[in-house]
Amino acid sequence: MSLADSRPRPCGPTRGRPRSEAVEQAILEGVVKLLEEGVPLAELSIERIARTAGVGKATIYRRWSGKEELFVDAMRTAEPEDPELPGTSMRDDLVVLLESLRRRGLVNRSSAILHNAHVQMKSSPKIWAAYHASVIVPRRNLGLEVLRRGQLNGELRADVDLELANDLFVGPMLTRTVMRPDADLPEGLAEEIVDTVLEGLRPVSPPTA
Repeated sequence: MSLADSRPRPCGPTRGRPRSEAVEQAILEGVVKLLEEGVPLAELSIERIARTAGVGKATIYRRWSGKEELFVDAMRTAEPEDPELPGTSMRDDLVVLLESLRRRGLVNRSSAILHNAHVQMKSSPKIWAAYHASVIVPRRNLGLEVLRRGQLNGELRADVDLELANDLFVGPMLTRTVMRPDADLPEGLAEEIVDTVLEGLRPVSPPTA
């Protein structure tokens, strides 16, 4: 797997000397190279990553606080980038969010490296917590913000629990991408899910006299 066209998105603060994109790219690619060689996550030490990337350990620690943060960044650059929302309507934004989730599911299915990495992440509480905090939570919060705006704009009933509504939209796609790896993920699935759920959540116009 090549990360040559991906831009690293470190989740930690900048420290020390100015960042070098080429150096960071080499480090992130070093992580992926070790995974491709079958190195277990538990054996993916900073020292080993530094040796593979051809840099010193201090170079890595100037950019990442430790293995957990570095590994999360490597996974983020290997996944499809988060989408830019059109902002035209709640429905359109939800479709874009779910389509992004569908595409990530397709990538995880086609990449044994990503699939194995995600499985190993869940067995490492520290790394999973870092991934959850820096990747999953922001994506969930974005979905909640879209629903909140829709509620304020009258696109969603005022009495709808937004946390529950978010689960109703995301749940079917997660079921197919995670719990049913043999299920189809066809184009148009995002629109179908959003429109089906919205049928029950849109405000009901009062009958005319």
